[in-house]
Amino acid sequence: MHHVKRREFIGLLGSAAAAWSLTARAQQQSMPVIGYLSARTPEDSVEVLADFRRGLAETGFVEGQNVAIEYRWLEGHNDRIPEMVADLVRRRVAVIAIPNNTRSVLAAKAATQTIPIVFAIGTDPVAMGLVASLSHPGNNLTGVAAQQIALTAKRLELLHELVPTASSIAMLVNPGNPSGIVEADAKEAQRRRALLA
Repeated sequence: MHHVKRREFIGLLGSAAAAWSLTARAQQQSMPVIGYLSARTPEDSVEVLADFRRGLAETGFVEGQNVAIEYRWLEGHNDRIPEMVADLVRRRVAVIAIPNNTRSVLAAKAATQTIPIVFAIGTDPVAMGLVASLSHPGNNLTGVAAQQIALTAKRLELLHELVPTASSIAMLVNPGNPSGIVEADAKEAQRRRALLA
């Protein structure tokens, strides 16, 4: 996967949401509805939403004209994820778009096998069990992955350069964050490879 800037990343999410399922749903409904589930607040998401809407517009969808968006804001309360996902599923939205929240993507995957889910995450979606492969995601999920785990080796290299005498390096991981666990496992595998080299 190519490295993309954050703005391009979220714009791609909007483009993917439109291209993947809205066109087909638009033929069935007068105005398809996107379910947008964010871990952030509306105030913290001004730029992200502008990029998302730009991505939609690039595929011919403009909010309020030929597509509606149902927003759900977690505002940092991840305990509300199941409730928010269930609400979007009940509303039978055309697609669920989830920027940067792996837990929400996992909950949406568990909640529906029919509504398309488009995500933008910073970890490997194959390792997370979200998709079968990058080239053929399968099921009802697709998206954009920044593949930050690919940077694991570089991060360890930079840490070693900063503190060359360090005999051990610790990493704090939130055990409730599935992405953090995958990244920690990748760092540990990289550390073991370095010891064997």
